[in-house]
Amino acid sequence: MADFDPRTDYPIGTRRPDLVRTPGGMALTDLTLEQLRRGAIPDDEFRTTPETLRMQAEVARTARRDQLADNLDRAAELAKVPNPVILEIYTALRPGRSSLEDLEQWARRLETDYDAPAIAGLVREAAAAYAARGLLA
Repeated sequence: MADFDPRTDYPIGTRRPDLVRTPGGMALTDLTLEQLRRGAIPDDEFRTTPETLRMQAEVARTARRDQLADNLDRAAELAKVPNPVILEIYTALRPGRSSLEDLEQWARRLETDYDAPAIAGLVREAAAAYAARGLLA
């Protein structure tokens, strides 16, 4: 975002609500809990977006909180992955549940289907650690 300044625009929702959108494109100012309770706005509109998470990552990097920034960048990748898929990956990553090939397939799928290379890298890291510790299926 060209007009976003991570040094002065944090907290984003307070100082720059114009930059925050829902997954469906609604403005932050259009969301209320009363509308959610009435069913006027679907609950998935109350989720964060990859763009908002990336702005938060910029804020963290500016504050020299690189590990937090990296986590927010990975969260931005995961925000595009449907919840059922995340649960499948979570299950696949439990020790003894998957083979090295299974985890590599998940990593490739994350890269190709969801453009999530950092998360794919974490899956590969886990696979290598599981292989070294004898925790693969």
